[in-house]
Amino acid sequence: MTERPADNVSRDAKILSIGPSSVRWTGDALEIDIAERDKRLGIPWRRPVRGRVRVVPEMLNPVGFALDPEEKHIWQCLAPRARIVVEMNDPDISWSGSGYIDHNRGTESLEEGFRSWHWSRAHLSDGAVVCYEGERADGSRFASALRFDQHGVPAQDELPMMADLPNSKWQVQRRTRADKGEAKVDKTWEDTPFYARSTVSSRVYGEPVIAVQESLDLRRYASPIVQFMLPFRMPRRKF
Repeated sequence: MTERPADNVSRDAKILSIGPSSVRWTGDALEIDIAERDKRLGIPWRRPVRGRVRVVPEMLNPVGFALDPEEKHIWQCLAPRARIVVEMNDPDISWSGSGYIDHNRGTESLEEGFRSWHWSRAHLSDGAVVCYEGERADGSRFASALRFDQHGVPAQDELPMMADLPNSKWQVQRRTRADKGEAKVDKTWEDTPFYARSTVSSRVYGEPVIAVQESLDLRRYASPIVQFMLPFRMPRRKF
């Protein structure tokens, strides 16, 4: 996770290279080769981080969704369900489990288009569900629930009730969607001044689920103090 200049980035139809790391589509899987060094504040010895992540979709979805009336921001869930295998050399760890692939694209930055964002995704017995909502920069709100069947075909569904979650340690407001508006945070994976990612237990459409949930405060992200702090978390190379 290092920001790099344009001449350190290259891509074609199948591969994206960013410095020594790359993301490659093999035809049936997404392979992520990681060759970085951990240079966070408080870690003086630049610990190497090397390995490969392989994400194999169980279903694919070709449809993207506009998040604003002008279609400046498009979100697409490429693989609503996937299998993931992680094999790291440095540190020497590995595991496998369930995964997911999505992406955002647009003609302006997220902080120009939105004030806040809440998102969650869970596997269902017959597919997957994604709930997302937020507030745009103009103050208008958006919210949607998408259910993907076993073939990856998306359909809009009734939005479950809102469930307020405890604020993160950095006081980022968190919320999700669940039956009866009942959900609890099992574990917080990422807790930063503007972003929190968590594992949430709830029930959705009558099924008990373990969901991945994230909340993003883009007003905080755009603040000068957070922009000043970012290079300590994500180094920036000028050459």
